[in-house]
Amino acid sequence: MKIKYVHTNIIANDWKKVSLFYQKVFGCKPIPPERNLKGEWVDKLTGLPDAHITGEHLALPGYEGSFPTLEIFSYGSMINNNSKEINNVGFGHLAFEVDDVENVLQRIKEEGGGQVGELIKAEYPNNVIATLVYAKDIEGNIIELQSWETKSDV
Repeated sequence: MKIKYVHTNIIANDWKKVSLFYQKVFGCKPIPPERNLKGEWVDKLTGLPDAHITGEHLALPGYEGSFPTLEIFSYGSMINNNSKEINNVGFGHLAFEVDDVENVLQRIKEEGGGQVGELIKAEYPNNVIATLVYAKDIEGNIIELQSWETKSDV
C-alpha cells in the first residue's frame, strides 16, 4: 500500500493575499497553474451546489523535486464561523524551522500577521535548545516558528 503526504489546505478570504504572505515571509513558490475549479465534479466532491474554487499550490521551502505543498484556496461562497485559537480541536498550526525566529517573527508582523504567545527558549535532552513562538498569518491561521541548536560545552 502506497501512502504519501501531499498537501495542507488553507481556505482563505483572499487567497491571493494569503499566498503572497507565505511567499514573502517563508519563500514559498507558486506552482502553476492557478486553480479555477467548478462544474459538476467539484459540486459532487465538495457536496456544495455551484461550488467555485480558486487558488494555487505553493512549494514549501526545504524540499526539492517531489514535495508536499501548501494549497491556498477561496470558495465563491464561504462560511466564516470558526475562531482560530491555539487550543481549538482540529487543525492547529503550520510549523516552519527557521534560522532566526525573531527575524522571521518580525517579517510576519511587517506583512500584517501577528504573534500569539511569547517567544521562548526551552531546553531539550542532549543539550539541545529550542527557540519557539506561535504567530498568525494575515487571516489568523496559526504558524509555529522553531529553531534548534546544541549548547556549547562550557
